[in-house]
Amino acid sequence: MMKQEVATPENVSTTPQKKKENFFQRLWANRVFLMMVAPGTIFLIVFFYIPVLANVVAFQDFQYSDQGFIYSIMHSPWVGLDNFKFFFKSADFWIVLRNTVGYNLTFLLLNFFFAIFFGVVMSQLRNARLLKVYQTLMLFPYFLSWAILAYFVYAFLSSDKGILNHIIQSFGGAPIDFYNSPWVWPFIIIFLGVWKGIGYNSILYFATAMGIDPAYYDAAMIDGASKWQQIKNVTLPHILPIATLMLILNIGGIFRSDFGLFYLIPRGSGSLINVTQTFDTYIYRALTTTNDIGMSTAAGLMQSVVGALLIVVSNWIVRRKHPESALF
Repeated sequence: MMKQEVATPENVSTTPQKKKENFFQRLWANRVFLMMVAPGTIFLIVFFYIPVLANVVAFQDFQYSDQGFIYSIMHSPWVGLDNFKFFFKSADFWIVLRNTVGYNLTFLLLNFFFAIFFGVVMSQLRNARLLKVYQTLMLFPYFLSWAILAYFVYAFLSSDKGILNHIIQSFGGAPIDFYNSPWVWPFIIIFLGVWKGIGYNSILYFATAMGIDPAYYDAAMIDGASKWQQIKNVTLPHILPIATLMLILNIGGIFRSDFGLFYLIPRGSGSLINVTQTFDTYIYRALTTTNDIGMSTAAGLMQSVVGALLIVVSNWIVRRKHPESALF
């Protein structure tokens, strides 16, 4: 029979176990990384998370007091959903809803197409110097503010000094008062929105396409695939997950709009409100003209809630079809 080994002090390991670090020791050990993320974290808390608490104003008849904003919230009467009801029943609601959703759906489709198109095209360029020139030209509009672009647009569309009207008059035509012609502004808004963001939106797809293993293209060329077949069967399938992810995020912002594009570019023209008024400009005008903080907050809260629901629903649909492309 085999003898059973007896544990003795000689054959028992005497190496002491490393004590688990407590929470404060881990904080101190990662102090450099925490200092790096501290400014961004503080910014998010102060300007995003704390203001969320002020959404309670959407359910109040807010009456501002000289004793401060917090005091005003504490002593303003509750009205429940009256602010939402008033907003939904107003004559402007359907105009604002039509413009916001209509423009954003158009931007969504056009930006999605052109961003992928230019991202793939730039990834196929082999001249590094020419590629840098194209990237610079495409990115330059993104870094121009809408306030600056508003003056450029005015220089083109002004009824008396505009370049376009000078060209029209040189051919014997009558000048067009663009800032009092609502029919032309949907085209102007869509063109400017796509033109300004196309370079920035294409960067992600360009980077994804450049990260594809060249072995895939080599195998496709050995099989006799043309350039279009390489893009169709290699490039597009590789950028599909990131394209789906960006589509989900963009759908979540379908009830939001670029304030500068819809307010500064038309120069606040009252005759263009029916074609340029969106939720963001409506909220701004409501605050500056009627000073109705409760209804303005209700409109903004509705934007956020609907946007969050759209993200959840669109992500659920994507997850059922392509789980690897879902956001969560």
